[in-house]
Amino acid sequence: MEEKAVASAGCWEPSGPPRAAVPCFGVTVEQDDILPGALRLIRELRPHWKPEQVRTKRFKDGITNKLLACYVEEDMRDCVLVRVYGERTELLVDRENEVRNFQLLRAHGCAPKLYCTFQNGLCYEYVQGVALGPEHIREPQLFRLIALEMAKIHTIHANGSLPKPTLWHKMHRYFTLVKDEISPSLSADVPKVEVLEQELAWLKEHLSQLDSPVVFCHNDLLCKNIIYDSDKGTALHAPQMQRTQAVGWSADF
Repeated sequence: MEEKAVASAGCWEPSGPPRAAVPCFGVTVEQDDILPGALRLIRELRPHWKPEQVRTKRFKDGITNKLLACYVEEDMRDCVLVRVYGERTELLVDRENEVRNFQLLRAHGCAPKLYCTFQNGLCYEYVQGVALGPEHIREPQLFRLIALEMAKIHTIHANGSLPKPTLWHKMHRYFTLVKDEISPSLSADVPKVEVLEQELAWLKEHLSQLDSPVVFCHNDLLCKNIIYDSDKGTALHAPQMQRTQAVGWSADF
């Protein structure tokens, strides 16, 4: 059920250094009926659009979220993506941190514009280009471009503050969920939780000795999470299919 669209109504305000304010609307978009809530948000973000002219397109490559594109022009030049969080994904994702990371990436030219947040999702800019597949990343021109983009993300600093690694904390959280939430659904060929915990302890012990720098990392580098624009020659970390909640501080092993 939708609530009244009021800015700053029970949504997250990113902490840390001040950045451009992002509107926050008290709207909840239904998982099984996205369109009404999405159009409610579009009326707030694009009040000059005539409702009867708004077109929509569903993206179905996402794993955890539901994504709807709203636009009026055929070329989707001005297009708003409405991402609705998957059910119970808050168990895995720190949503406040996701918004902070989104804004941080945007400030460094590594992500699209964030238009607003709402009770169970985000609205942001559509990035023109092609979501890459395995056949694309074999091309030297493209894998070099991706490497440059990752290096750019690795150089992002949190305004002089010392970054704290999140890798081990996240992995321990995932193991807790495996024990308490997911374990009954695991297939027989997946190692037991105890075995995985031993492997994690081994990894932490050995990798921590490398004294690797802690940098801002992608942490979810799937092909579909990179949008290639051949006209501009850019490969952008773009959330048309990706999950920005994965981005965070990790040791660059």
